[in-house]
Amino acid sequence: MEAPVYLFTGPEFGKRNEEISSIKSALTKKLGTIDEHLFYLLETPFSQVMTIVQSGTLFSNGVCVVCKNAELLKKKEELEMLEQWIGDAQSSSVLILVSDEISVDAKLEKLIPPANKKKFWEMFESEKLPWVMNFFGKNGYKIEEDAANLILDMVQNNTQELKNECSRFFLCFPKDHEITSDDVESVLAHTREENAFTLFNTISDTRDNDTKRFENGVSILQEIRLSKDNSSVMIIAGLASCFRKLVLWHEICRGGYEPDENTLKSNGFGAKMMRKQYKNASKIWTIGQATAILAVLASIDMEIRSGGSLMEDVLLQKMLYEIIVKKGASSARVSTQEW
Repeated sequence: MEAPVYLFTGPEFGKRNEEISSIKSALTKKLGTIDEHLFYLLETPFSQVMTIVQSGTLFSNGVCVVCKNAELLKKKEELEMLEQWIGDAQSSSVLILVSDEISVDAKLEKLIPPANKKKFWEMFESEKLPWVMNFFGKNGYKIEEDAANLILDMVQNNTQELKNECSRFFLCFPKDHEITSDDVESVLAHTREENAFTLFNTISDTRDNDTKRFENGVSILQEIRLSKDNSSVMIIAGLASCFRKLVLWHEICRGGYEPDENTLKSNGFGAKMMRKQYKNASKIWTIGQATAILAVLASIDMEIRSGGSLMEDVLLQKMLYEIIVKKGASSARVSTQEW
């Protein structure tokens, strides 16, 4: 019998959630009725999770437990508890271990059958625009390419978030209306929750000095950490995406001259709002500083992954300080010239 335990890792939680739904549907089809539970190991001891998995339920034919923060599963007694249950488990109980991290403890990895492990990676750059255009199309809507690019610049790179944000337009406009960049700004700019991309927009505001931008950045960082999408992995990945794009902006705007429309569009800068944002950012960070900041982000990511969650908030604030005030200089030697 296939072990009723799964391990899903990685930041693409849209596809991951679809996989979880598929498992629940298959279990329901097999058993008729099931109880569903969701636990976070940041809040709930693993022993309590296993009590639910092992005891099942009196009121349904099966149970499906989703357990998040699986990267925290490291203690010997926890892993032994899981290993024993896998060996004795009945097919009426399913445990799905989930982590936004790319990997978890090696001993935990070994306990999960290879067929039941899956990493969910973010979409490649080349996949994003076709995904958005197709999503609108299959729902009977048209969208300008510039508008689709603007959505991608304003929304985190995962299919669940993109679905949620794109679906807003279906409530606001009739199907015979083609979605424009102005529509995107009016629907998303003032209603979306804070995320890594709104954080980048705030810290690249040229109207403020470094001190003010740092204060505003910390404030938004705290909002993100209190939200449902508070993963440090997602925050760092989102900022890294922005600074890689800033490096690209510098490369295509050498000498301070903005290239022609086709060049901008082919490099992902089709929307006017996006161009303004990166033009402002380029006044704050040179290409050398942006490259150094990417090293800062990689370094902080490594520190958080190796040190656990205890110091996450301190390290994330340190990261912002090095980005905004130090311009990346504390982690890499920065060129004083615009390359």
